[in-house]
Amino acid sequence: MSRKYKFHNKSGLYFVSFATVNWIDVFVRQVYFNVLIESINYCRAEKGMELYAYCFMPSHVHLIFRSSKEQPMELLRDFKKHTAKKLLEAIENNPQESRKEWLLWMFERAGEKHGNISKYQFWQHHNQPIELWSEKVIKQKIDYIHNNPLESGFVTNSIDWKYSSARNFQDDQTVLEIDYVGFFR
Repeated sequence: MSRKYKFHNKSGLYFVSFATVNWIDVFVRQVYFNVLIESINYCRAEKGMELYAYCFMPSHVHLIFRSSKEQPMELLRDFKKHTAKKLLEAIENNPQESRKEWLLWMFERAGEKHGNISKYQFWQHHNQPIELWSEKVIKQKIDYIHNNPLESGFVTNSIDWKYSSARNFQDDQTVLEIDYVGFFR
């Protein structure tokens, strides 16, 4: 594994991306977005997550965050473990989920490929953390995150994607609150 994809600086600011197994479009229903939102809010309140930018896409998540407890790897591990459990429960218990059997079959199939998985694997294992070390790099990653829905063709203006901090940068805190990198406010 490359050195650039590890949490070396425990107090560092990191850009991470992680996706569902097989890039399955799970985040197409409000109930699933709610799991991510509630989990981020919990991590901010109880686990020392400082969130500076985010975007929830149908199959993956982008975050710029820091761990005030200097445990970025553990924070992200716990977030992914908790959200996987809650999202699988939400899928199983959602009477409107027309893809329920297929989704659970895909997650079970992915879990069978890894001996350390008890039944289902929801998230891909890698997070690709990149430490952000300069204002220029921070701005580049924020722009990348905010332009992701635009580049994917979901919106014509990045602030129109409901699940992105692009809205926060326009003083809209309705989905999630974020911390602000001083020079971008």
